[in-house]
Parts: sequence; C-alpha cells; structure tokens
Amino acid sequence: MFKTFKRLKIFLVVLILLIFFFWLASRGQVYKPAELDYGVTFSKSHAQNLGLDWREIYLSIFEDLGMKKIRLPAYWNEIESKPNEFWWQDLDWQIKQAEAHGAEVILAVGARLPRWPECHFPSWTQGKFKAQVESDTLNYIAKVIERYGGSSSIVAWQIENEPFLSHFGDCPKFDKKFLDQEIELAKSLDSRPIIITDSGELSFWIGAAKRADIFGTTMYLDTYSKFFKSYVHYPIGPGFFRFKKNLASLFAKPKDWLVIELQAEPWCDQPYQNVTQAERDRTMNLAKFKEVVAFSRQTGFREFYLWGVEWWYWELKQGRSEVWQYARTLFTR
Repeated sequence: MFKTFKRLKIFLVVLILLIFFFWLASRGQVYKPAELDYGVTFSKSHAQNLGLDWREIYLSIFEDLGMKKIRLPAYWNEIESKPNEFWWQDLDWQIKQAEAHGAEVILAVGARLPRWPECHFPSWTQGKFKAQVESDTLNYIAKVIERYGGSSSIVAWQIENEPFLSHFGDCPKFDKKFLDQEIELAKSLDSRPIIITDSGELSFWIGAAKRADIFGTTMYLDTYSKFFKSYVHYPIGPGFFRFKKNLASLFAKPKDWLVIELQAEPWCDQPYQNVTQAERDRTMNLAKFKEVVAFSRQTGFREFYLWGVEWWYWELKQGRSEVWQYARTLFTR
C-alpha cells in the first residue's frame, strides 16, 4: 500500500512538472489585432479550375479587398511546358499588377509548389534520370529569379513548398541535399530572404527553419483525412504552435516566422466545388473562418497568408458574399 502511494506521488509530481514545462514552453508574445498583417496565396490554375476569370479575381484581390501582400507560385509546368521554351506572359502580368497596386510579393519557385498535386513537374521530365531532372529544376529556378530579380514588389523567394512533407502529394522522394542546392543557387543570384515552409501539424519545423531566412508554417483546424477516411478537427490549441516555435527556436534562428498558409477554404474528400454546401460547411464557412482567424492570433505569429481567396470569390459568384465581405475587413483595417 505504501509503495503504491509512493508511486502515485511520484507520478503526480512528474505529471505536474511536465504540465508546467509545456505551459512554460508554450508561452510567447500574442499580438494585438491592429498589429497583424494579412495576405493571400493566389493560384491562377486553381481559379481556372473553378471556372473563374483568373484576371478578374486577381484584380479584385487588390481593388476590392484592398490586399497588399500576396504569394504567387511560379509553376514550372506552366512556365516551361517544353524544354528550354519559357512562357512568361501570365506571371509577368501578375507581377506588374502587384507592382501597380503597391503590393508585396512572395514568389514561390521549385517543382513542389502550392495546390494539388503539390509537385508540378513538366510532362517532359517524366522518365528522365534524377540528376537530369535536378539540373533542369535548377535551370528553371535560375531563369525565374533572373527574370523577376529586378521587380521592386518581390520581398522574398520561397524555395519549394513544405519540402519536408514529401509524402503528401504526387511527389518524388525528398532530397535534403538537393534542397540545399536550390537554396544556395537562389542566394547566389539575389540577396532577398529565402522562405522555407513546413506543415504546422505534421512536422517538427527544425529542418526547414534551420535553412530559412524566414520560416513559414501552415495552420489548419478542420480537414478530411484520407488515412482515417473521415473528417478531422485537430485537437490542438494556440499554445501548440507557440510551443513548436519555441522548440524550433532552440535549434534554428530564422530572422522571422510567419503563417504561410492559414486555412480559409473547405477541405473535402473531393474538390469542394463538386460537393454540397452542407459538406463544405463541415470544414469551412463564415463561422469557421472567424474561428480560424481568432485562433491564429493567439499563436504568437504576426503575419498570415490566407489560403482560399479563389473559394471566397467562387462563393461570391454563387450569390454568397459573406466570406468575401468578411475577408475585406481583414485587409482594410
């Protein structure tokens, strides 16, 4: 009886110490609403998949929402659909419009970029040896940076997208050494900061943060899991992200931390435009949008790039303007 009581006492002491440790490790500055900055990620191809006029929505982001920060992916399969033949017109137009509206641009380059299937290799790379594909990738990255290095709107280069999460998406096996080559190449061509991103819920951040001038995390609350074949609400609080940031900070010292992908669109078991509104509401609607924004403010980050501007506009075109109108309040404070 005495030994059992002693073990229980030791267990409770250890438990209290662990709780205190996690509480201490999850502390961090929480910014006031007026101190926060919001931007968006825009994908021309995703807007087209939704049947939208991508130029119309792009201009509306600046002229209606009043947005001043945007992340653009330079999709390799669009820019170099044929070997050594580069097509720049659409990305040129996007960059020039950002400049004309006084917006800051994060330009993402690499084979793995935002939006499914995650990796966007040109079809002509299929069947090539790994070394040749890597050489072609570096050539494409160099061409992008050399073309847009003179743009005053670009504030940072993002190299690949969540490279340490290579099991997600239709992508080859991740190679850290090649990622380092890509980063080294970008730094040799331009002095602007390098952003490396990682999953907020499924990664430890350390590998990405150690390589980054600016580290960017994703942040999701409600998703559909193919593994569990069901919808999932992550059982985490804002302290989870403060804890991860504090832990990663012990090993990595990026100059800044931001949320590169803050959930603001549905995540369903198939493209959300193909399911009912009730199904979309399970992972995102106006109430959940507001919940995510309130949650994110408590995580200790100051800058957020919202994920889903194409969906807001698609909803607007369907006669449901609520999410578009709410988003406007974030950019026009």
